Order: sequence, then structure tokens, then C-alpha cells
Amino acid sequence: MNKEEVQAVLQQAGVYKHGHFQFTSGLHSDIYLEKFQVMQYPKYTEILCKEMAQRTKHLEPDVVIGPAVGGIILAYELGRQLGRRALFTERVEGKMQLRRGFSVAPGERVLLVEDIVTTGGSAREVLEAIAPLKAQVVGITCLVDRSDGQVQFPVDFYPLLSMDIKSWDPKECPMCKQGVPLVIPGSRHLQYI
Repeated sequence: MNKEEVQAVLQQAGVYKHGHFQFTSGLHSDIYLEKFQVMQYPKYTEILCKEMAQRTKHLEPDVVIGPAVGGIILAYELGRQLGRRALFTERVEGKMQLRRGFSVAPGERVLLVEDIVTTGGSAREVLEAIAPLKAQVVGITCLVDRSDGQVQFPVDFYPLLSMDIKSWDPKECPMCKQGVPLVIPGSRHLQYI
């Protein structure tokens, strides 16, 4: 799939939202990508994860891991496409970790999958969580890289779509200065049992 085809799937699903949003990173933007709009449609998720699999199969992962909540569906479908196990990490007391009996063995090849990358913080948290397990992270993939290639990781990065979507520190945010009401979407503030 080329950039336009990926964008068409996202647009058709209603992913692009306009307003005044705060991301997980704390940054503000006038555009929010609501990934669950696309993930509610198994056919779209299958199409996008099939493309992710095509772009990353050469990495020969043993397991696919995504951060909860957005990475769960993507890890599952990408794992299915690659014929590999699919795990997810969760935050426990603010720290990302594998739970529910999930584990990776030393040397296992891990492909990390994210939904939307803005600063790369969630992906780095997953890398940190699995580092003590001595697995080999072979790459990171995502639906959309909002930084348009500015985010750097210690492994190769394979976004389906790179976009330059502006974001601001709250002190610099033009919508805050205009008094536009702030929306805090996402799930990081939710408590999990």
C-alpha cells in the first residue's frame, strides 16, 4: 500500500478528528487520530496489519508485542498475519510491564507494534519493560508516525504512514491561548485492575 491508500482507509474509517486535544505525551494539537475508529472494523485492521506484516516479515520475529490499550488489537492481528504469538504490556502503578503470564525468552525476536507515535514514549516504555528479559527487539512498526520521521528509536522503525501533524507544549499552544476547550482522549488516565 502507498501513502494515499493508507490515508484512504484511515479517512474512510473516520480516524481524523479536529479540535483541541492533549496527547498522552502532554503535547497539544488541533488534529487527533482516533485509531479505534479504524480498529472497530476488522476488515480495515486486517488490511493495515497485512501491510505491516509485508513491511516487517523480513525481521523474522518470534513474537509481536504492543502496549495496552491501542496495541492489543494491532499486536493480535499482526501476530496472526505473521503466524506468531501476540502479547501486550500494561501499566501497573504507572510502569509498563508484561502481565497475565506473558513472557519472552532470552534471545526471542520481538517486533513491537504501536498505534500512533507522537514522541515514541509508549514504545520506549515497552522496550524498557522487556529489556531485563534479554529478548532481541528487531523492529518497531505503527499505524501512523505523527512526527514525520523525527522520532528515533534504537531499532529500525517501520510506520505505515508518516505525517507532520503539528503539536505544541501547552505553554505554546495557540488553541489554549484562544480559549478553545481541551479534550483529553485516550486511555492512559484510566485505571486497570
